[in-house]
Amino acid sequence: MKFSWRRFAGSVAAASVLVTGPTALPASAHPADTAHPLITCLGNAAVRFTPGLALLPRDSRISGDARYLCAGTDPALTSATSVIKGGGKTSCLSLDTTAVEFVTWNTGEHSKVLYKTRHLAQPLIGEVLSLVEGKVIEGKFKDHPVGSPGAQITLDPLSCATEKGVQEIDGPTTLVFT
Repeated sequence: MKFSWRRFAGSVAAASVLVTGPTALPASAHPADTAHPLITCLGNAAVRFTPGLALLPRDSRISGDARYLCAGTDPALTSATSVIKGGGKTSCLSLDTTAVEFVTWNTGEHSKVLYKTRHLAQPLIGEVLSLVEGKVIEGKFKDHPVGSPGAQITLDPLSCATEKGVQEIDGPTTLVFT
């Protein structure tokens, strides 16, 4: 397999989240009641924007995928994969989008999560901190809130100043079902 700085950086960040857990993230990155989550999943996500993120907001389509390792009240749930689809006004400095994440659990069960807003902070050039809150609208954990904080990294932040924009961000992410 070819070496990738992006995968290396994502792996280091994911490992740090796995070691410290979601509590290492700022309080605002957590759903209101994380004292007793049903399940917490840690993993890595890659999210693509068409057209890419630029300095000024513009309409974009969002697609992506993620893989998670999970632990919670149901010991049968140990992992999940997901597909993310959505759209809205996006830029390197803000996101105003609606997205759906289709989660497939290792048991074969599914959850469909609707994210109506997505908050974005950019603490460092090339790093995006996304604070996403949603609700399960179908399947396992229906009607439960979901928090999905994560730090995605682009190794080409100067692309924000181009017409092409930043087309993909990736890095560690978390799903917390409460």
